[in-house]
Amino acid sequence: MDPKFRLAVIYLSLFGIVLSSYLLYNFIVRPAFPLCTINEKINCDAVISGPVSTTLGIPTALYGLIGYVVILFAAVKRLSKLALGMAIFGTLFCLRITYIEVFLLNVICLVCLLCQFDMLAILILVVPTKKTPSAMINQRL
Repeated sequence: MDPKFRLAVIYLSLFGIVLSSYLLYNFIVRPAFPLCTINEKINCDAVISGPVSTTLGIPTALYGLIGYVVILFAAVKRLSKLALGMAIFGTLFCLRITYIEVFLLNVICLVCLLCQFDMLAILILVVPTKKTPSAMINQRL
C-alpha cells in the first residue's frame, strides 16, 4: 500500500466501521424511526429487515463491520496484501447488495450506498501502482 494513502485508508475504514455499526444497530434494535428511511424508494428499513439483512444466517452488517476492522488492522500494520484482498472482497460484496437493493427490492439504502462508495475508495487507494521509469529516475535524483 502506498504510504501516502495509508492514512486515508485508516480514516475510510474508521468511517466504514461507523456506517456498518449503525446498520448493525438498526438490525438488532429495529428503531421505530430509522434515520435514513425517507420514503418507499429511499428506505433503509426495507433493506435492514429484508432478504439482504442476513447472509448465511449472519447479519450482513456484521460482515461489513468485520471487513472494515480487518482493513483498519491491515492499514495500521502495513499488510498491503491483506488490505487489497479485503477491499476486493468488500467491494464485490457491496456490489451484490446494491444490485439486490436496486434491481430486486426497488429500494435504496443511503447508508449501504455510503458503504459501497467507502469500500470502492479504499479499493482504489490500496491497489498497488507500478512506477514508471521516469518516476524511478526522478526518485533517485
